Amino acid sequence: MNKLAKVLGLLAVVGVVASVAFAQGAAGGGNIGAGLMGVGAGLAIGLAGIGVGIAQGYIGSAGLGTITEKPEMFGQVLVFLVIPETIIIFGFVIAFFLYGKMG
Repeated sequence: MNKLAKVLGLLAVVGVVASVAFAQGAAGGGNIGAGLMGVGAGLAIGLAGIGVGIAQGYIGSAGLGTITEKPEMFGQVLVFLVIPETIIIFGFVIAFFLYGKMG
């Protein structure tokens, strides 16, 4: 459990750094609303990335065990592993729309 806490802490730091980077990009206009939209865009990508990483970790470990016992299940495991990626794509789309409203 200690390793999981370290990984989650590191991912949280990455999410905060990404949100600050978006906010600094928006701060050129001096508008606090644009800066907050930048923070929201960074958090959308960062938190979605954390969720996808956790989900793919569990799916990958279970999928590897399944493929070891039944190699013909590779295609189905691959599909299950790709499904959480849609969450990060949604986070990116939200961040893209927010970033578009800043300018």
